[in-house]
Amino acid sequence: MSSRTLKRDREQSAAPRHPRRTGWRAALGFTGGVVRVTFGTFVCLTLLTTSAVAGGLVGLALSFRNLPDVRVLSKYAPAETSYIYDVKGRLLLRLHAEANREVVLLPDISDELKLAVLAIEDSHFYHHQGINPTSVARAGVVNYRSGGVVEGASTITLQLVKNLFLTPDRTVSRKLAEAVLALRIEQIFEKDEILELYLNAIYWGHNNYGVETAALTYFQKSSSELNLAESAMMAGLIQLPEIYSPFNNYDETKRRQLVVLDRMRDLGWITAEEASQAYREPLLIGRPTAWERSKLPFVTDAVTQELEQRFGREVLLEGGLRVQTTVDFDFQRMAESVVKNAHQGLRDRGLNADQVALVAVDPRTHFIKAIVGSVDYESSQYNRVLQARRQPGSSFKPFVYYTAFSTGVYDPDSIVEDTPVSYRDGSNYYSPRNYGGNFSGPVPIRTALAQSSNVPVVKLGQEIGLDNVINVVRELGIESPLQPVVSLPLGSIGVTPLEMVGAYATFANGGWHDETSIIVRVTDSSGNVLYENQPQPRLLLDPWAVASLNSVLQTAVESGTGTNGRIPGRPVAGKTGTTTSERDVWFIGYTPQLAAAVWIGNDDYRPLGVGITGGGYAAPVWRSFVEQALANEPVLNFPPPSAFPRPEKSE
Repeated sequence: MSSRTLKRDREQSAAPRHPRRTGWRAALGFTGGVVRVTFGTFVCLTLLTTSAVAGGLVGLALSFRNLPDVRVLSKYAPAETSYIYDVKGRLLLRLHAEANREVVLLPDISDELKLAVLAIEDSHFYHHQGINPTSVARAGVVNYRSGGVVEGASTITLQLVKNLFLTPDRTVSRKLAEAVLALRIEQIFEKDEILELYLNAIYWGHNNYGVETAALTYFQKSSSELNLAESAMMAGLIQLPEIYSPFNNYDETKRRQLVVLDRMRDLGWITAEEASQAYREPLLIGRPTAWERSKLPFVTDAVTQELEQRFGREVLLEGGLRVQTTVDFDFQRMAESVVKNAHQGLRDRGLNADQVALVAVDPRTHFIKAIVGSVDYESSQYNRVLQARRQPGSSFKPFVYYTAFSTGVYDPDSIVEDTPVSYRDGSNYYSPRNYGGNFSGPVPIRTALAQSSNVPVVKLGQEIGLDNVINVVRELGIESPLQPVVSLPLGSIGVTPLEMVGAYATFANGGWHDETSIIVRVTDSSGNVLYENQPQPRLLLDPWAVASLNSVLQTAVESGTGTNGRIPGRPVAGKTGTTTSERDVWFIGYTPQLAAAVWIGNDDYRPLGVGITGGGYAAPVWRSFVEQALANEPVLNFPPPSAFPRPEKSE
């Protein structure tokens, strides 16, 4: 996949970026495509020498038939860094392989930097055809005397060839191949195109390839904003980036900067006063950015996982993607703070829990709004929201009750039997029991679900068919392995918190479902849209059955096991979950604007303690988060079942 094509149409006569000069090309004595020459005789000799050398090298080209075709540069797409942003455009992470690079156009690079690079690397760049005869002659004498290749005659075009096509071997044949390719490039490409390729290709130190990421690293500004002092420092890095790096030796950096400024002065491209003033300016050095850590690692981990699935790892690391996530930076930080503080509070209460995970989804879009995979990313990068399949306990029961409502046979007031029962399960018998061991006899579904009774939901699962329940769960996006075992209604299978909250978000949205995602938009570095995540919800569930479930789950929060999730003045629906031996506790709840899941447990499945429940420990964490999350949001109500027609009965 091509992230950017470097050969573009461009205006050759763009107005100079800095009014104090007549344009950077004018400083070179290059205007309107004509070279201004003062010493005619010298120019004639130079041209004759160039022709002779060029003719000889063209003759040698027959020996280099296997050299690469330089025309591929017209479609050259260098590896570029991908960037991940929050929903408001704040940078969260740079993603790249070896090359940290952002490609920019030549007009978007400061004139001072272009002049500084030309001054120190190839001051005759706009006067030669890829090789500089004067430099060739000087290097030839030195190499002859030394008996080997010890000095080069490199031009910018030759350096580009070396960077893109050939190995760094210092041999005569390699040097001849370089020269042939340089001549070919000069025949096909304009000078500005070659300079643009060069500035975007070369290495500037600290894993920065290309001028833009180098400018951002060294000065925390774009290459278009570099002044003379900064430009001279940058140009000085090219020869030995790590040696001259201000991060390694500031004094050596300043010495090298002075060499560049003196060269620019000697060429007449700047005045002595400008050179002196630039050298006196302190360099406000930034920091290495190539391997910076993510500002929101839980978010960017989830994003990279989704990007790899959609585009592949190579495109992710080298494709120059621009990724807008669904998460607001401040909102995520708030969620992380809630989890960390809640964990400390749980410890203070004597709870033997190592981990807390939280995830929140906007039911209207199914966009992830917060994702916290552990108490502290520094100590555990394992994201339990995405990766941990834990038993959801009673928080699985709403799927059974929705399936029952959708038949039209049952409603919240239907009576179910809370009485002893046994089922044959393979060679054994399974006898479900309620928390506490008591039975209540005939009870309405509303009461059975609100009080989280186990026996009625197991019986109901057998009556409506567990395969039907599994079909509903699959439709809601839960992909974890499920088996129609008798205990399935009690959450005896492992699921992830993200799967659970995505399914509950569909309840919150009245049965309208969409794929849960953390990405809003992906473009390439040129702004071409590669992926636009416009919500496309479809009505997946029966509206009356969903409204009936929402009504019952509101009762569960108002007067059932989920009372610690109540938010005064705001309708909340939700369900607690507690597994056998108290190894996992959950609370999953929602309002019309936000669905969230909280899980508490230990990675090694150690019990949390006797009497630990989701209502007692997970629900308060949920409430603390949602109260802050919805502090400035209006109060919305769930539509009642009476707003929808009841489905026709189906047995």
